[in-house]
Parts: sequence; C-alpha cells; structure tokens
Amino acid sequence: MVAVSLGANKYGKAENRVVRVYRDTPRHEIVDLNVTSQLTGAALADSYLEGDNALVVATDTQKNTIFAFAKEHGIPSPEEFLLTLADHFVSEFDWIDGGLWQAEQYEWARIVVDGRPHDHSFVRKGQGTRLATVRSADGQTHVTGGVKDLVVLKSTGSEFAGFPRDKYTTLVETNDRVMATSVTGRWRFSPEAVAEGIDYNALYAEVTSVLLSTFATVHSLALQQTLFEMGKAAIAARPEIAEVRFAMPNKHHFVYDLSPFGLENPNEVFYAADRPYGLIEGTITRDGAAAAPAAWVDLPTFV
Repeated sequence: MVAVSLGANKYGKAENRVVRVYRDTPRHEIVDLNVTSQLTGAALADSYLEGDNALVVATDTQKNTIFAFAKEHGIPSPEEFLLTLADHFVSEFDWIDGGLWQAEQYEWARIVVDGRPHDHSFVRKGQGTRLATVRSADGQTHVTGGVKDLVVLKSTGSEFAGFPRDKYTTLVETNDRVMATSVTGRWRFSPEAVAEGIDYNALYAEVTSVLLSTFATVHSLALQQTLFEMGKAAIAARPEIAEVRFAMPNKHHFVYDLSPFGLENPNEVFYAADRPYGLIEGTITRDGAAAAPAAWVDLPTFV
C-alpha cells in the first residue's frame, strides 16, 4: 500500500458559451461570453476519496445557473456577472467555501449600412479578447480584469543593443527594428474599489486604450522596458488597479537577406518567425497596495 493524500482540487463546467441579446428596444445589444465555473470546499473530499456525490453540485447545475442568471440578472459586465455567480454558489450551498469563475468576452461592432450603424446586425471585432476572473477563497473575493490576443506592432522606434556576448551569441545589435507582440495582461482590482463599485466596462476601455498608446509612444530599448511602462501607465490611469501582470511573446521580424538577388533591403522586407520566440513576463505593483497572491492561484498560464 502506498500512502497518498488529496491535494488542492476544484471542479465545474468549463467554457459555457453564453450570448445575451437585449431586445428591450428595436436597437438590440449583445454580450458574448465564454464562462467557466469551478467550485471548492473541504467537504467535497469524499467525492474524490469515496465516490460519494452527496455534496457534489453537478457541473450541469452550474451550467444551467450560468444561463439562467444571464436572463435573471443580465450581464452588465463580465466581472459583475462572475461576482453574482460566486455569491450564489457560496451562499446557496453551505459546504461550498469558494471557487474560481472565469470569463472571456468576444466583442461585436454594429454593421454600418448606408453610413448608419444597423440596429440588430453585428460583425465580430478582432482587437483582443477581454478577460475577467473572480476567485473566492478563505472568505475573501479577488477580482481581476484583463485582455489577451492584443496583437501590436511598431515598424520603428524600437532598439535592442548592449546585451552580453559569448561564443554562442549571433544576434546583431540594432537601433531600428520591428517590435511586435501579443499582449496578455491581467489587472487586479483593490478590494476597497470592488466594495465601492467599479464601472468595469469604462475601465476596460480606458486601460486598453492606455496600453495601446503607451506601446506606440514609448521609444523602446527592450520589450521589458515597454512592458513596465505599459503597466505603470495603466496603474496611473485608474486608482482601482492594485497590480498588473503581463506576458508578451516577442513576435520576431527578421530582415530578409535579398543580396543573392542583387537587392538591398533597408529594413523594408521581413520574415515573420512564429517560433521560437522570446517570452517576456512581468508584474507591476502600485506602491503601498496590499499583496494578494491568492488572487492569481489557478489562473491559466499566460501563453
């Protein structure tokens, strides 16, 4: 017999695709989410150890609750929707002491017909995917917002030089390069701001705008520097944000050698390599903000 113990665990229903259409007026609104619900509780151990399902809130029940709440409570923002789900499951079932609720939001824009936005026809927007998470544990609730797949590129205004060299170093220093990345960023809201109430939709729009403008305007000496400046700008823009975490793969663009064809290539034609790639990660924290490592437990890896 081998001695083992049950470690951390959670269970639920993943990737519930919820589309909520608001039809109160002839001009419709839509909210399109991908929602995952997972529950935790010490009393659930017997379901793993003994196969006892007496306290298992079925994953199908979690799914049905998500869709019913989309109707009953609406989806004012993904963060508020997840907070409503978290409060329900923790308060409705005494033995559920927490969980992790996640959402991705897919954004739509109105189709323009004869110069006017159509009332009920939409086209998917392709500028990043909004992220939201709520984690409840040990009597505390942590809320994060974020974005992923925000692909950006600048054709100049970026350098990379001054790095150490050894016998394996072949990279040429440059003071003028293409810099591109796919930004995944998450920002944690302070508990005080969550308690007071946040306009999550307006905040998301402002923060993503700040991230883009900072990427564009900072003369970059390295992607690490750009990452820090983007996080700093987001925290400066919104006092509700306690910290920001980023993962940014460096989408390398290499100048293609056209000399075999008798052609010069002054940084005009590039080969876009998909792998391998540099992977830059970092956390920027507001000075004085209380740390909350529990907020990040079990969140998906950035890439």
